[in-house]
Amino acid sequence: MGFSEFLGNERIVAALRGALSSGRVPHALLFTGPRGVGKFTLARMFAQAANCERLTDDFCGECATCQRISLLAEPQKLIEQGLVERGESADAATVERVPLILPSHPDVWALVPDPVRLKNPVVRPMLRIGQLRAVQRAAYFQPMGRHRVFILDGAETMRWDVANVFLKILEEPPGSATLILTAPSPYALLPTIVSRCLQFHFAPLPQAVVEKILKEKTDHEATDIKLAAQLAEGSPGLAIEMDVAAAAQSRKNALRILERAARGQGFAQLFADTAALAKNRESSFEEQIGVFYGLLTDLLELTSKVKEPVLRNANLAKELEALSKSIDSTWVVRAIAGFDELYAGARRNLNRQLGLDALAASLAQAPTSSSERRP
Repeated sequence: MGFSEFLGNERIVAALRGALSSGRVPHALLFTGPRGVGKFTLARMFAQAANCERLTDDFCGECATCQRISLLAEPQKLIEQGLVERGESADAATVERVPLILPSHPDVWALVPDPVRLKNPVVRPMLRIGQLRAVQRAAYFQPMGRHRVFILDGAETMRWDVANVFLKILEEPPGSATLILTAPSPYALLPTIVSRCLQFHFAPLPQAVVEKILKEKTDHEATDIKLAAQLAEGSPGLAIEMDVAAAAQSRKNALRILERAARGQGFAQLFADTAALAKNRESSFEEQIGVFYGLLTDLLELTSKVKEPVLRNANLAKELEALSKSIDSTWVVRAIAGFDELYAGARRNLNRQLGLDALAASLAQAPTSSSERRP
């Protein structure tokens, strides 16, 4: 039990243990990296180590404090409990007045994007003003134990006007508390917030390590374990949660859209495909765009004539190779730029289907390689 259970990103673990052993714990940490790579898990472990009754730079996992904080290892149960207690039909005022907070221990709070309702959650959960004001009030209380820790998971979901409330805490940091923010990238946060945090970027884990974790924590077949590890791109959390068949199909659907756009034909079917993608509620729109990014990364390697390309979507190698012969790297770069704009527009509530349709149409008009387009 302890930090030894955390796999990967050993440098970050060593830095956190060093801060704990020296007694110089930063007032604000920013954990960035892809979803499912262990940011929230390590934040929870840090909270245990900062308050463990037996150890100073690690956690035993056995004392009463460690066990209480370990409840955050399954945050979904605490989220459901909080939503039930607040009521399924809570209005906007109640949502802010009764913020969703996961208090496993008096000194350790976890905040997650609020889905508002349990049965019919909102499409885009976000950290809300009520949650941040609760942290603002509590951060300056003296801890009952050794150290107060506030974990803000999904910090990138804060609206920028709401983020200014959190900025006030960082400008006058409490002496006995540490705030840990998690986000996919520092560029998704206000620069003024990022500049006041000690940053740690979590790298994806090697595929072999992800496969090892899947063997230990799931009952998947060997073929599914290998495919899930490939599609998760180094994120064990994603691999564990993944519906392998659905994930593989989503990549096939996305590749079909790219193929139709590259041919510049069959617009009726192309727009039907984009409509189905835009209406999909099984995954967020940002996650769907991430699928396209993975495919386009593979296509960029193939069209750039890399000698030994390492494909993220090895299960679609033949289809990707065939598509790469009808396009060039300029087309791929244009596509990536288009999805960048679409991603930014999604955060401004851009109409998803119209955005996808416009992007697909623009790619159909983009120049391809000297080889003829496939009929």
